This record gives sequence, C-alpha cells and structure tokens, in this order.
Amino acid sequence: MGNRAVITTEDKKIGVYLHWNGGRDSVEAFLTYCKIKGYRTPETDCYGWARLCQVIGNFFGGESSIGIDEYAKMDVDNWDNGVYIIKDWNIIGREFNHDSEQANYDLLDLVLSINETQPIKEQLKEEEIKEKIEELKNNKMQI
Repeated sequence: MGNRAVITTEDKKIGVYLHWNGGRDSVEAFLTYCKIKGYRTPETDCYGWARLCQVIGNFFGGESSIGIDEYAKMDVDNWDNGVYIIKDWNIIGREFNHDSEQANYDLLDLVLSINETQPIKEQLKEEEIKEKIEELKNNKMQI
C-alpha cells in the first residue's frame, strides 16, 4: 500500500502517478518547487510534464514510485488521495479524495528537501527558496 495520487490538468489527457507522497502537502511542495524554478507548466506543453516528473523522480530515486500515462488508463479512484487537477503549478481541483487533506509537513521544509535531491547544478540556494516561499505566503506569487 502507498499514499497514492494522480496529478493531471483540466484536459485530463495525461496524468502523473505518485505511489508515495501523494498527500496535498507533498504535491503542493512539488508544484511549488517547479514554480520557484520557473518551469513551463504541464498545460503549456510537454516540457512542463517532463520537469514535474524529473523533480519528483529525483526526489524518490529508485524505479517504481512515479509513473506517467494517459489519464484514462490510470487508477484515479485509488482510495488514497485521488486526483489533483493543476493549472499554473497550483491545485485548482480535486476528485476521488475520500479523506481529509493531508497537512502534516511544512511547505518550506519539503521544498528544501526536494531541492537537496536535485542534481547539484539544478539546486537553488536555500536563501532563494526561503525568499520565494515568503513571497508566496505574502500573495506576491500565487501558490
């Protein structure tokens, strides 16, 4: 058993499957990291999907914690966290979520942890992450 979730966009053509870390706090941290990095969004083009998968894959390591497929082929009603619908690196909708939203982890701590698992040349400075998270909290950037 995992802590499963699927991330998709409004068109529901593609989905990213998470076997672990599918709670809202983890998904928001992955999305926030991608936003801070300035990556193109998945609804823009395939590069957005690629960067999201790269960030999550680097975080997990291994070979079986993340998947990508056509949305119609995915286990969306997975009895864990269901589906996150995203736009502009923000969660804009939820489906098949049968429990309360997970909020066990601090956003800054998770984003810093995600950063540490990225290739060194891709990592951001801790101070830069803290500044961007503060901007997000002060609504200067939409989270």
